[in-house]
Amino acid sequence: MSGSYPRVTRTVRLGVRLLDDYLEFAAGRARPNTVLAIAYDLGVFFRVVGKAPSEVSSADVLAFITAQRSGTAGGGRLRAAGTAAGVSARTVARRLSSVSGLYGFLVVRGDVAASPVPRGLPTRRERTRPRQGVPLVRTPRTLPQVLEPAQVDALTAALRTHRDQTMVAAMVLGGLRRCEVLGLRLCDVRAAERRVFIAEGKGGRQRLIPVSGRFFTELAAYLDAERPAGAGTDRVFVVLKGPRRGQPLSAEGLDEVMDGARRRAGLAHATCHQLRHTCLTRLRQAGMALEAVQAQAGHASIESTRIYLHLADDWLASQYRKAAEVIDAQVFADHPAARSAP
Repeated sequence: MSGSYPRVTRTVRLGVRLLDDYLEFAAGRARPNTVLAIAYDLGVFFRVVGKAPSEVSSADVLAFITAQRSGTAGGGRLRAAGTAAGVSARTVARRLSSVSGLYGFLVVRGDVAASPVPRGLPTRRERTRPRQGVPLVRTPRTLPQVLEPAQVDALTAALRTHRDQTMVAAMVLGGLRRCEVLGLRLCDVRAAERRVFIAEGKGGRQRLIPVSGRFFTELAAYLDAERPAGAGTDRVFVVLKGPRRGQPLSAEGLDEVMDGARRRAGLAHATCHQLRHTCLTRLRQAGMALEAVQAQAGHASIESTRIYLHLADDWLASQYRKAAEVIDAQVFADHPAARSAP
């Protein structure tokens, strides 16, 4: 988790009553990391807009979108590090979602008459299809990056402890998310079955998934030789050195592990999410059914899993070759002159 997020232990507060009421409400419905993200998004929005929640207009929301995309407004770090442009479309869309959730809450409670966040921009079809407007922010559907086998080997060789090897194996062999790795408890590991139980998956969804035996080999070495015997937590992965020794490893700690290994391996990219994408892509390339990949990944919708069809180049190429052979045979059968053309 980014160091710019609010650092809190229990209750997230921004110091504005309406915002704090909403964050308290969200805390009863969402996971702690989600509440922290909402708090950060709202903090950015109201710092840029510079108005009280009850005074925000639709014009302010549209101006916020422009400022975020262009990076021209003050009142907060709008620009991505090392770039001249503003933040990505996905980031803007996420922040608008947080703002929209706030105003949905305030409207229901009667604090404001209507939400200033437009549902979309009108089009010429507005009269016949009133809800088919243009989205405020178009988010591109890009393919995620995956690592080549040699890159995975280099990253793995650069890891310094069995703990780190185990965490990377969970992502690259089991497809776990970063938060799922950090959330694993000792009771969630079922070594005899070669499976792990994900108690707190995305959206609160649980699943029981198989993981390669290599993960369990590294896990056993970590538990035997590195994990402090007196650790006061049931989390599998803990801090190994320093004043926090024996306490649960944080997201920042895992990111630090990944950053160090990536530098030592000489890789430009190697994030936790890329390891997960690499795993799911390789499973699909190896012939695993799309529905099985969906279950392994913990996707709520099969649509989220279909992206791995496009990442699995061999699958797409083989499907195209089969179809092209049929088409070519039909075309040349119907047009014999085409075969003799120079």
